[in-house]
Amino acid sequence: MNDETGRPEPAASPDAPASASSCCGVSACCTDAEQAVDPGATVQQAKTDAGCGCVEQGPLDGLPVVVIGAGPVGLAAAAHLAERDQDFLVLEAGEEVGAAISEWGHVRLFSPWRYDTDAAARRLLEPTGWRLPDPEALPTGAELLRDYLAPLAKVPALAGRIRTGTRVVAVTRHGVDVTRTVGREERPLLVRAVGPDGAVDDIAARAVIDASGTWGRSNPLGHSGLPAPGEEQAAARITGPLPDVLGRDRSRFAGRRTLVVGMGHSAANTLLALAELAKNEPGTRITWAVRGASVARLYGGGDADGLPARGALGTRLKAAVDNGEIDLVRGFTITGVATPDGEAGSVQVNGQTPDGPRVLSADIVVAATGFRPDLDMLREVRVELDPATEAPAKLAPLIDPNFHSCGTVPPHGERDLAHPEPGFYLVGMKSYGRAPTFLMATGYEQVRSIVAALAGDREAADTVQLDLPETGVCSTSLVTDDLLPGAANPSAGQDDGCGTSCSTEATPAPAAQSEPDGGSCCGPAAPEPVSIGIGVPAGLGFATGHVHGYFGEAEHSGA
Repeated sequence: MNDETGRPEPAASPDAPASASSCCGVSACCTDAEQAVDPGATVQQAKTDAGCGCVEQGPLDGLPVVVIGAGPVGLAAAAHLAERDQDFLVLEAGEEVGAAISEWGHVRLFSPWRYDTDAAARRLLEPTGWRLPDPEALPTGAELLRDYLAPLAKVPALAGRIRTGTRVVAVTRHGVDVTRTVGREERPLLVRAVGPDGAVDDIAARAVIDASGTWGRSNPLGHSGLPAPGEEQAAARITGPLPDVLGRDRSRFAGRRTLVVGMGHSAANTLLALAELAKNEPGTRITWAVRGASVARLYGGGDADGLPARGALGTRLKAAVDNGEIDLVRGFTITGVATPDGEAGSVQVNGQTPDGPRVLSADIVVAATGFRPDLDMLREVRVELDPATEAPAKLAPLIDPNFHSCGTVPPHGERDLAHPEPGFYLVGMKSYGRAPTFLMATGYEQVRSIVAALAGDREAADTVQLDLPETGVCSTSLVTDDLLPGAANPSAGQDDGCGTSCSTEATPAPAAQSEPDGGSCCGPAAPEPVSIGIGVPAGLGFATGHVHGYFGEAEHSGA
């Protein structure tokens, strides 16, 4: 028995010589001191190449793949694992599957049903009598949960393998910390989880797919990535993104002053709902504060957008600002938050503008400032993340919002998502780190590729493809007016709002993957990945992030 792993020691071959290099291409065979004779090979590779019998009875045999998170991508991973007859366990922190989605169930996705479900999940659901809703209809979050995720969790292949109310607090290697290298990959991964009763459970796994998302980890209001002074003390007057303005949270906003902070589509959702509320609730006032000089990229593509819901709401938001329903404050960098009269009073948000200091007063602040991943739980596994986006290093250049303004996010799979820690993967929204646009259809393809690799099907893992809608949206290189892309901008010397920032070449995909066709920024474009998005309750939907990045956003004080 191995004292560190708690698992039986594999028996060495009775015929194996005592020399360090004679057993299966490794030294100290079948002990914790194993090392490959060939320094360029792993222990597992050396044993496999030598036909070593103890590979068949390795320490990872019989262990499940642990999936963290029972949202759309986590359950898609479970569906693919079930189809390939792989043992698995899904751990969900919420009390039900899709718990994060239930918090914004009142809002609507901008992508239709045909892009919102996973193929393997559909194959598991259809024998139960389930049928895909109208493929062109736009579901709300509640409908996505009720009509897809909840039934999926009940199919025989998944039922009994999902633990709700179970929060993962750490991932590591059994018996070693992140500094230990020798023999590391032969040890199981270990997932520490806290159950509904508070009991701690250490679960051994042969692989871990972290699909826990970023919901609940909002970026702060303050600048430079830090909370503004006083922000924590004013927490009672600050709400996170996507409150249910027209439903559950109506009384909190009706007849009051609301300050919405943020440049993403989460901000747009709340602004449009507040504008609707103000029509029936006198005294409801709306201020929208953004750090940039222009909001053109949030208005979207109007009629040129390949997803009509997204384009229509961009037009609607612009109209609400132009009509005075929403007071837009550009170039506002938050430097402090104060509640002079305590929790019962208003909140004062101090900021710096190109014209000097300014104070915005409100009864409540909506912090629609985006999200960041929880990396604390991963301190003891070896992850390789881009320092800017906090996404897997190979994925980051494909999604970096500083440069990714046009074209597509190329299809990417297991090889792009692998880390130095064998068997550990970040997928879905969490794999995008701080990049603001999560691509749900891409998330489904991520887990399909990863599960194929875990099942030993390398060819399927490397064949990564996406079927996505087209869009004609782009951004400009010098934005000084809040124009919809495609609109004339004579003051900037532009006739189509397209500028020069949009490359006519698609971002190159890895050689092992299919490369999407490039396209002119404002001409026929390459397919646009579908983002999981949310929109106003009664209307069409919006994405939660920026589709076309920051590269086209030049901030100018004279805008």
